[in-house]
Amino acid sequence: MPTLWIDADACPRVARDIIVRAAERTNTTTWFVANHQVPLPASRWVKSLAVASGFDAADHEIVARLEKGDLLITSDLPLAMEALDKGAAVMTTRGESLDHNNIRARVQMRDFMETLRASGEHTGGPKGYSDSDRREFANALDRWLAKNA
Repeated sequence: MPTLWIDADACPRVARDIIVRAAERTNTTTWFVANHQVPLPASRWVKSLAVASGFDAADHEIVARLEKGDLLITSDLPLAMEALDKGAAVMTTRGESLDHNNIRARVQMRDFMETLRASGEHTGGPKGYSDSDRREFANALDRWLAKNA
């Protein structure tokens, strides 16, 4: 049975609620990893792991614990690449599946946008988390769990 790993530092609350309900419904072990305590309901299936603060401390802990076939939920592209290299599946909190075929292009676009910002361009940042994002994520997570859990 695969484990769900959540990069909880930037996980929207609505996505966290969807994950908790899905984990309970499917009896899937789920870990929320962050550099702070994540408020979660008491659950046999859902756990929180607070790591020492420090640059990428939560990411390093997730990579150390991930196993082939697990699912990582993150929007952190370097973390996603490491997870893919370990044989895990990766999904964003918007329901987008990341894999070896699309991750490099996403990293290149992120790096390009960072270069623009460093040169003084205002790029606006990510769009807000919409109802459609919530639906897409919930549906994608349900499909993955139905296939893999």
